[in-house]
Amino acid sequence: MDIDYKRLIEAALFMSPSAMSLDDLARETGIASVGTIESMLSELVERYKASETALEIVRIDNKYMFGLKEPYASKVSRLASGPDISRGALRILAYVSKNNEAVQSDVVKSFGESTYENVKELIEKGFVETKKYKRSKKLSVTNKFREYFNA
Repeated sequence: MDIDYKRLIEAALFMSPSAMSLDDLARETGIASVGTIESMLSELVERYKASETALEIVRIDNKYMFGLKEPYASKVSRLASGPDISRGALRILAYVSKNNEAVQSDVVKSFGESTYENVKELIEKGFVETKKYKRSKKLSVTNKFREYFNA
């Protein structure tokens, strides 16, 4: 039985609880060439963009994951288990959980000025804490986050 490597990449993204880098995908799929993965991933991204499905493959800081296209994401977001967290804050929380001790200024570069409001929301809900780092702050998840999300 021949393996369809493009589908294997798709399966890895589907099963992963967090965004995956090209190196992550290489390790999990056994595809040695990161260039091959990048090419196949690019084709998958375009296929999902063009398809009449609610799913899409999104890129966040050189990592990839499945997401929902709008307006579907906002229509069904209440079905996702978890606390009432805005979509923007949830994206920041996902990033911080994957990149613990992320520097806030770097997060702002990736996600924009709304990061400050989103971080404030996450601190108020007890999922993120900050500590001073040079002229910025380092963001990290709290024990409450780990318990709540079984992380």
